[in-house]
Amino acid sequence: MTGAVVSCLSGRKPNALIVMGVSGSGKTTVARLIAERLGFEMLEGDSLHPPENVEKMRRGEPLGDADRAPWLERIGERLKLMGAERRGVVATCSALKRAYRAKLLAARPDLVFVYLKGAEALFAERVTARHHEYMPASLLQSQFATLEEPGPDEPAISVDAALPAEAEAQAAIDALQL
Repeated sequence: MTGAVVSCLSGRKPNALIVMGVSGSGKTTVARLIAERLGFEMLEGDSLHPPENVEKMRRGEPLGDADRAPWLERIGERLKLMGAERRGVVATCSALKRAYRAKLLAARPDLVFVYLKGAEALFAERVTARHHEYMPASLLQSQFATLEEPGPDEPAISVDAALPAEAEAQAAIDALQL
């Protein structure tokens, strides 16, 4: 895969993006680049995890739907507030399941997802080489097991996560015609 693959966007030019994918996909780096280029605010979704989630991940325990619910709610609340204030935002969130993305869309209907897609081996190499405060490399496999890639009926684009981060950001901006 090269560049970006567009799903169902219905010609919309979004004012809110979520850069999504598993750990090690480059969400934060790509989101920052997109936000800078578009003059949007950056919202780091991981900063909204409840302390219980952080501790659970730190122990190497995967999060379940019940764990993620309050986290997704917090992200949704922030997105909704920023939308009410007409602020452009690029947020990060793994958004691994269709139901999670639906919850976020309910909070911010103009949202578009930028899915950083890649091979598990690539992401495993990245997470093994980096230090993360609470997300150990051992949890990557559980994220891939949970992952439901965005369907063609979802407002999403897929970007090749093997590209350099600058190219990924530009591919997303080009695909979204921003």
